[in-house]
Amino acid sequence: MDLIRVFFTLWITVILLNHDFGNVEGRYHHHTKQKKVPTAPNAPAHSSTEPENPSASPPSSSPTVPSDPYTNDNQTSSSDSVFDVRSFGAVGDGFADDTPAFGAAWKAACAVDSGIVLAPESYSFKITSTIFSGPCKPGLVFQVDGTLMAPDGPNSWPEKDSRNQWLVFYRLDQMTLNGTGTIEGNGDKWWDLPCKPHRGPNGKTLSGPCGSPAMIRFFMSSNLKVSGLKIQNSPQFHMIFNGCQGVLIDKLSISSPKLSPNTDGIHVGDTKDVGIYNTKISNGDDCISIGPGSSNVDIAGLTCGPSHGISIGSLGVHNSQACVSNLTVRDSIIRESDNGLRIKTWQGGMGSVTSLRFENIQMENVGNCIIIDQYYCLSKECLNQTSAVHVNDVSYTNIKGTYDVRTLLFTLPAVTLWPAQT
Repeated sequence: MDLIRVFFTLWITVILLNHDFGNVEGRYHHHTKQKKVPTAPNAPAHSSTEPENPSASPPSSSPTVPSDPYTNDNQTSSSDSVFDVRSFGAVGDGFADDTPAFGAAWKAACAVDSGIVLAPESYSFKITSTIFSGPCKPGLVFQVDGTLMAPDGPNSWPEKDSRNQWLVFYRLDQMTLNGTGTIEGNGDKWWDLPCKPHRGPNGKTLSGPCGSPAMIRFFMSSNLKVSGLKIQNSPQFHMIFNGCQGVLIDKLSISSPKLSPNTDGIHVGDTKDVGIYNTKISNGDDCISIGPGSSNVDIAGLTCGPSHGISIGSLGVHNSQACVSNLTVRDSIIRESDNGLRIKTWQGGMGSVTSLRFENIQMENVGNCIIIDQYYCLSKECLNQTSAVHVNDVSYTNIKGTYDVRTLLFTLPAVTLWPAQT
């Protein structure tokens, strides 16, 4: 039996290591210093005023998102279904390796209905790269009320572990990741690698190993909910959803420094029926990036920045086919960001971007407020090509605010932007 488990674990690991992150092209920017929920209520009527404190609910026409298996915040949960990681040997002092305890608690909770893996408050748990795999019984909750920590940088990362990802949730249905605690990526030493943008002489990168782990990845899962947590300082992307359907994200705080490279807040790729609500993101790259194969995405009540804004793409790299459809961004704020609302496609690609709605967005000192770039390229060596990803049916309504004075003024209906005062 132990031999079978070893082969199964190796099989899952090979799949995850060889699976593409949804055609995400690494972006090397030059950084200058500087259990059922009641039916969702209808969305508030769109206001023409700026959303100073955005807060939103899923509208009646929003994507189908998963239900919350714990409508009473676990207050009525039986103690038999709560699996405190300390009971499985976790120390929680921030130094001991608590990975085996989390694995044992997960296995126990996975086997029962509505099981809860609990990382309690006032403790700091360090774990190494781990795959939390299913299938599990429905209603599983991974609840972080304390602090969950990654190893402290590349030199502390076990050689046997994947450097592509830290926490992976694989083949799950009706699973919740929540809590009042913090998930800490300890990314600063990864950002300082000489191969990272802005770390070499004169801002040029140097040769050498450059792989950095994404912090949290959901893969081939459905009916997911992520809420309440503080997620910070990822070595690379903070959260990735690949091959998922039915994702509800609510009231998250995601943060890393403005100059931390490639630290996208939430990346969605090959994933359908996504709702992202009432979330704050500040980082060194896109707040939210939407990759190929994504559809029915609703974003509202977002506070984004400092960052690189919200990006659809890049799409069509290496002459690939890419489609994104039915996306809405509404009632949100983008501030102190290089870009605001951006669509970026490579020449030579195929597919389409269609049915995008951007409504009631407040810009505050944003560099490029609205961009549709169908000549996206990471160097000056990209050649003109005849095929392209088709962009169609994109609307901007009630986009207001200020832009960086270093950019040019442009005019579109329902868009009012003024230079920021210095």
